[in-house]
Amino acid sequence: MRFRSSFLLPVGLMACAILGYAAGAKSYQVTGPITEMTEGTITVMKGKEAFQINLPKGTKGADGLKKGDKVTVYYAMTATEVESKAGAKKDDKKTEPKKAEPKKKTA
Repeated sequence: MRFRSSFLLPVGLMACAILGYAAGAKSYQVTGPITEMTEGTITVMKGKEAFQINLPKGTKGADGLKKGDKVTVYYAMTATEVESKAGAKKDDKKTEPKKAEPKKKTA
């Protein structure tokens, strides 16, 4: 019985770690004053850098925010489109032009 429990615990922890890793994109946060708000975006100033983040309707805690409020925004990066470049391969190596072979001297 002791063997079974000592074996199952690490396996269970590993399974949880794998599921947590595959759960989704890494999340980020930015804290600072709101410099601009529109119906679908919020802009937060962090130092000298402005972060403009999409703010979908129904976002938790977004009701009642106004310009100047200090906030912490939690967000994740999500792709909206992927464009494939035909012929662009990661493993392509630049091909150098062939060097001309020196001419043989005839006597």
